[in-house]
Amino acid sequence: MARLGAEEVQQFKKEGWLVGRDAVSADLLARLNRQLADWVEESRSRIGNYGETLAGTHRFDLEKGHSADRPRLRRVNNPVEVSDIFREATFDSAIADMAAEVISPDIKFLHSKVNLKLPGTDTRVGFHSDFAYVPHTNEDVVTTLLMLTDMTVDNGCLTVVPGSHLEAPRSLWRGDVFAGEVAPDAAAECVQRAVPVTGRAGSVVLMHAKTLHGSDPNRSGQARGLYIGIYSAADAMPISPNSLPNRDEGRMVRGQPTRTARLGGGPVELPAAFRSTSFFEVQGQQSVYANANH
Repeated sequence: MARLGAEEVQQFKKEGWLVGRDAVSADLLARLNRQLADWVEESRSRIGNYGETLAGTHRFDLEKGHSADRPRLRRVNNPVEVSDIFREATFDSAIADMAAEVISPDIKFLHSKVNLKLPGTDTRVGFHSDFAYVPHTNEDVVTTLLMLTDMTVDNGCLTVVPGSHLEAPRSLWRGDVFAGEVAPDAAAECVQRAVPVTGRAGSVVLMHAKTLHGSDPNRSGQARGLYIGIYSAADAMPISPNSLPNRDEGRMVRGQPTRTARLGGGPVELPAAFRSTSFFEVQGQQSVYANANH
């Protein structure tokens, strides 16, 4: 059963993004938020990043300034590995159905994470494309961003640059350094062209992986939570190591697998390998590492 209309699919192809409504049920949304609230509560007892992923990096990333009284949990890496609730959202909800409608009926899973901006935190996202972090043999890669809370301009909503997925890619390198975001002059252009993406909790943003995007800090009294997953066409093969390796990497989510890789496009700039807990650090935003095993 189609979840999206023809006009919505056309918007995705033309502008590189769209918002799909009712991606998860009200019950599933409530359970996802309870799980996230439990993780925030757990983080109060920690004084540094904690947990461990398959890559050996921390699963839970705390923004600098974190404390028991003012928790600053900002990232949970691959929650599908530690939460059946997030697994349900990833593999069994309409999120994957919509992803299949915009890129290919045959799709597989790459990785996922929660990005959380609690009230008053400083977390920002510099303009970048996800494809620059996860290059594949072809461009049929989609990022899904489930709104766990209402997403507003005041709480640091996603902003996207319409049509940028059809343009020449912008480098995330500055000389020999992988900065993880576009150069200042390109960022200034993005600011002029970007549009805010707002919506109600339970909606999902479907964003082409080459679409340039960013976001500002949360200056409101309301949290902004996004559950982010990346899916690709079955015949799109990674050409750089997954920055968030996980047990479900490559799992078919809809349709059938293939033994053939489809090649498309021109040269693709590769990202640098990094061992930091999250890309926020790659973009220069500090985490808390003091006594991280506490």
